[in-house]
Parts: sequence; C-alpha cells; structure tokens
Amino acid sequence: MTRIIAGAAGGRRLLTPPGAGTRPTSDRVREAVFGRLEHLDAITGSHVVDLYAGSGALALEAVSRGASSALLVESDRRAAATIDQNVRHLGLAGVQVRTGTVETLVRAPLTPAADLLFVDPPYAVSDPALADVLSQLVDHDSLALDAVLVVERSSRSAEPLWPAGVELIGPRRYGETTCWFAEFVPHGDSA
Repeated sequence: MTRIIAGAAGGRRLLTPPGAGTRPTSDRVREAVFGRLEHLDAITGSHVVDLYAGSGALALEAVSRGASSALLVESDRRAAATIDQNVRHLGLAGVQVRTGTVETLVRAPLTPAADLLFVDPPYAVSDPALADVLSQLVDHDSLALDAVLVVERSSRSAEPLWPAGVELIGPRRYGETTCWFAEFVPHGDSA
C-alpha cells in the first residue's frame, strides 16, 4: 500500500498504476527523502516538477507538505490516469498532470521553473539519456536558482552526470535505491 505520509493529505492512500511498468518509491524511502528535503528547507512554497512521475507519490507528498504547485510528467497513459485519480482523491490544489515523454518536455522551458525537481526514471533509462534530460533542464532555464534536485536510481547505478551549474549535495542509499541530492547554483555561486 502506498500512502501520503505527512501534511494536509497525510495517511491517505494512493492508487498505483497497473502492471509492472512503474515502481513507486517505497514509503520508507519517501519518508527519508522528505526528511532530508525538510532539513534543506526545499518544500514549503516551492514549485515541484516530477519527471517520470509513476503514481505521483513524490510530487503529491510535496504538495501535501506545503509545496505551492506541482507538474507531474508521465508518458504511460494508464499511469497518468492513475495520477489524475490520485489528485482528485486527495483534493490537492495546484497540481497539473502532463502525459508525454520527459525527453520531449525538457526541450522547451518549463514555466514556472522548478524549485524542487524529482527525477525517478525507469532503470532502463541509460546514464547518457539521464544526463541529457538534466542538461536540457539547465539549458532551457527550467530550474530556479538554488533549486534542489533529487535523482532516484538503483544503488548499482553510477552517480548521475551533472550539467554545469548543478552541484552534488550528496547521495543517500536506502537498500537497493540511491537518491542523489543536488542543487542548481549556476557559475558555482554556492551559498
């Protein structure tokens, strides 16, 4: 069972897409990720972008915890329909679901730019393809200054190839899952 852990919709169940095409982030991993994001003060008032959204659990958790809006992108129509159902069931405002490929979406600017970005691609997405997605986001000004990025990969995967302006905060390993936290600080302007 997947559920929203905390915030306005805390404890409410989420539907998961049918079939084996998606692997929702476990509640345990999500709770740890959001603990880290709260420590980084990356949630409240943020515009969230969730690429390869699956069930929508990551972005919906963020909105439940105080993010102001979210864009969820999912290429699988059944998964996108499940996200729509979850949004209606939870009654969270400011959530938009877009059906289409991430690779197409990132080739144009996202408006508003993401303050918090979740990237949880299928394991079959190659490291170079992931690097291209991240580069396109930077190249098209789709990340707000100081945006926090969370990239979820198999613990067997290498560290993502970060584009210029994105600095690693650090990885967190949760069993078979590693979440890579990074921040967009163009020109090396670290805080």
